[in-house]
Amino acid sequence: MEIALIAHDTKKELMTQFCIAYCGILSKHNICATATTGKYVADATGLNITRLLAGEQGGEQQIASRISYNEIDVLLYFRSTAPDFGHSEVEYNLMRLCDVHNVPVATNIATAEVLICALDRGDLDWREIVNPKSDYNRRRRGR
Repeated sequence: MEIALIAHDTKKELMTQFCIAYCGILSKHNICATATTGKYVADATGLNITRLLAGEQGGEQQIASRISYNEIDVLLYFRSTAPDFGHSEVEYNLMRLCDVHNVPVATNIATAEVLICALDRGDLDWREIVNPKSDYNRRRRGR
């Protein structure tokens, strides 16, 4: 499956710790991330991560584009929970695109754990039908 990672500055350490804990599952999938999040996670886990632009430089839009083309199967998006943090139009668009294209999205560690465990059990294999272009999904069909 194709997994995208985004973490706001206050959540990068949490995303890194989450990926360390679930490295065994994540290593079976293709991962892309915004630049700094991808660097932190790759450095801590050794996972092969496609690093896109930094979020504020267009990385979130790159992930949104991939969602639009059904190239993302799961989005882990750890957002800032600070009360004064203004959520942007880009963030709203990401959530809307996930809804439009039926992409499971987690915005906190509890939901991310549920999605990763479901992914490991095969509960998200229906994405193979929705996203047949995924390298992961093509390999699974070829078994």
